Amino acid sequence: SGGNVTLFAFDAGQGLTEHTSPYDALVFVLEGALTLTVGGTRVDAAPATLVRLPANVPHGVEAPVPSRMLLVMLKERE
Repeated sequence: SGGNVTLFAFDAGQGLTEHTSPYDALVFVLEGALTLTVGGTRVDAAPATLVRLPANVPHGVEAPVPSRMLLVMLKERE
C-alpha cells in the first residue's frame, strides 16, 4: 500500500509516451542513458541519476541507447 518498484529495460529508441500519474515517482537510472521530459522540461539522465516525477505532471521517457531504470511509485498509505 506504500507504493511499488518496477524494473524497466529499453532498447535504443524505445520509451514511454508522455502521460501522468496520480502519485509521485522516482526514476533511478541503472544503465545506459535516458531522456526524460517532466512538465515540458528535458532531463538527460546517466547511470546513478535520480529524477523525481511529481504527481499529475506530464512526463515521458526515451532511451537513445539500451538502458535500464527502476521506477519507484510513492503511494500514501490510507
